[in-house]
Formats: sequence, structure tokens, C-alpha cells
Amino acid sequence: MLPIIATPKYDMIVPSTGQELTYRPYVVKEEKVLLIALETEDDIAIEKAVLNVIKACVETPLDFKALTTFDVEFMFVTLRSKSVGEGVKLNMKCEAKDCDGTMEEKIDLDKVIISNLEDKPNNNIKINDDISIDLKWLGINDALTAGQKTTGTDTVINMAAKSIETIYSGEEVISASDATHKEVVNFVESFNTDQFAKIIAYIEAAPAITYDVNYDCPKCGHHNERSLKGLSDFFI
Repeated sequence: MLPIIATPKYDMIVPSTGQELTYRPYVVKEEKVLLIALETEDDIAIEKAVLNVIKACVETPLDFKALTTFDVEFMFVTLRSKSVGEGVKLNMKCEAKDCDGTMEEKIDLDKVIISNLEDKPNNNIKINDDISIDLKWLGINDALTAGQKTTGTDTVINMAAKSIETIYSGEEVISASDATHKEVVNFVESFNTDQFAKIIAYIEAAPAITYDVNYDCPKCGHHNERSLKGLSDFFI
């Protein structure tokens, strides 16, 4: 019988809930899942692969459906740092006009932070004198299903619909979960541009993993200052 290789155990905190959980680093089997997904260059496939790796490595009972997008981002970065090292090398492009220079920059994953976690904006949005809504941060499942729509416009509208938690209409209080998704989408599509923009602003202010990087272009010497945000900037 072949030997079983023991893997170390670590603890982490789920950002949105404060729940402490135990996990192990991912191994070749899980890394294979990630690499196959990366080869597709499909954002939804990659996000699903990331979530599946987290599910495989977390050993504490956890309601994965309740995870927000920034929970998944943080958890994967934490897994990545313990699985293959704290540093990840990225090819950074020069942001100077008419320069195509690049350089390799090492990102310290242990210094990645979650922006906007403590500065949650007001989630109550007034639509008109009679109607207002409460918004919530998008869950990872919400983001995945919204991203499966055929056009970018459909995706944005569906993200807005999925971010609505409660609707106040006069004296009536309606939970969005009690309506069908199509009904909520139709509700969102009845908004004017300014009303819709308020929801998008809330979504864009959601917490996300961030890392500030500064580098000088080896080709033109331009000093670049860039803020990496979200998994796509770090790995995809």
C-alpha cells in the first residue's frame, strides 16, 4: 500500500461573518482543476473551479451558498499563499501612453487586504416617494448565475436584481426572495437611469481583495502606481 502524505492544517476567518474555519492547502489534484479552468479563459468556469477548490480544502462545516464574492476571493488568496507560496509573480504593463513595456513584479499575498469591509455604504436606496429598497452584497452563487447571461447588459441587470434584498412599497414590506427572479428583473428594468445607477454604485463599492503595487517601467522609465483588485487581477 502506498503511503498517505499528511497535509498541514491552518485556520482562517470568513470576512463577512467572522466564522473561524480550518483548512488544508490545495494539492496537485485541486491545482489541476484550476489549470484546466484557466485554459478555458472563461470567467464563470474559473470562478466555479475556485469555489470547488475551496470546498475541497475547507474542513469546517460551512454554508458555501452564503459566501459573498469577497469571501471567496479572500479564502482563495489565503489558500494560494499556503499551497504554493506567499508570493505570486505577475507581468505588469506600463501605463504610460504609447509604451508597451512590461516587467515582472512579485506580489506578497500575505499583504493583500480587503477594501471597503468596514466602510459599508447605506444599503437603503430611495426609488421614489413611495418605494425604497434594501440591498445586500452579492453572494458567490448570485454572481455566478448573473454572469451566465448572454450579454453584458443582461449580466449587469441580473446582478442588480440579485442584490435587492427587501422592497418597501408604501406600508408593504416585500422580501425579494418571495418573488420570482423574473419579477425582480422586471422591477429593476422599470427604473430610470439615475435609480439604476444607485444600485450599480452600491455593487461597485462592495469589498474586494486589493493590493497596491508600484513599479518603474524598464523600457521608458515611467513610474507606475496601480491597485490590483479582485481575483482577475491576481491570477486570471
